[in-house]
Amino acid sequence: MNVATSPRWLISGAPRPAAPKLYCFAHGGGSAAEYLRWARDLRGAAPQAVQLPGRGSRAAEPPLTSMDELVEAFLAGVAFDSAPFAFFGHSLGSLVAYEVTRRLRATGGPLPARLVVSGLPAPHLHRAGGELHLLPDAELLDAVAQRHGGIPAEVLATPELAALTIGPLRADYAVLETYEWRAEEPLDLPITVFGGADDRVTAEQLDAWREHTTGEVTVRQFPGGHFYLRERPAVVLRTLAGALRTLGAREGAAPC
Repeated sequence: MNVATSPRWLISGAPRPAAPKLYCFAHGGGSAAEYLRWARDLRGAAPQAVQLPGRGSRAAEPPLTSMDELVEAFLAGVAFDSAPFAFFGHSLGSLVAYEVTRRLRATGGPLPARLVVSGLPAPHLHRAGGELHLLPDAELLDAVAQRHGGIPAEVLATPELAALTIGPLRADYAVLETYEWRAEEPLDLPITVFGGADDRVTAEQLDAWREHTTGEVTVRQFPGGHFYLRERPAVVLRTLAGALRTLGAREGAAPC
């Protein structure tokens, strides 16, 4: 890719030029802030938190509502170099990271050295459809909170905070519910799969990610529900750091 990276798309912590970049894609309704907190503790990588339109520093921009336009817009605004880098996504972010990887392959771009997905069944198990994104605001917030949790109680109880949350959440559920998986050749790179032992996403659904690569696949479940990574961040980050050690980090990278 020969475009310069737009500062709108990526937010990073303190520079770590020797460390491989880890591009982090948030869950539905989430923002880059979720992963900026990792920058302090994940010292063997340089987290690059992806900020989608319609939230955080891009709150004034209209959110994207389909996977194709999201992937196209992201790749038009972000340039990857040939140095080792990895993708991490949680829930919807896993699907976005996967589709970005497939689009990079299709266009001859550099590929991540590892794809780390979390809290999402393998893409071929997804069935398009669903009407959550069409629900009235209060019903949408309640439905998502009941299904996955992750929405702070103060957001549900405060109209001003709920109003900031509902736009990105509705757009992201539109992306998810209108997504249709298209069969392609499996990727040829290692995939690490994380999940919560008490999540609705089953061990079998996580293990099915093996069908999407000819490379090595590691599956790990942690205690907790859909947002297990908030419940036990230290053990999750240690495991993620271990996966990233295999990237062939640039000379002089700090140890994880």
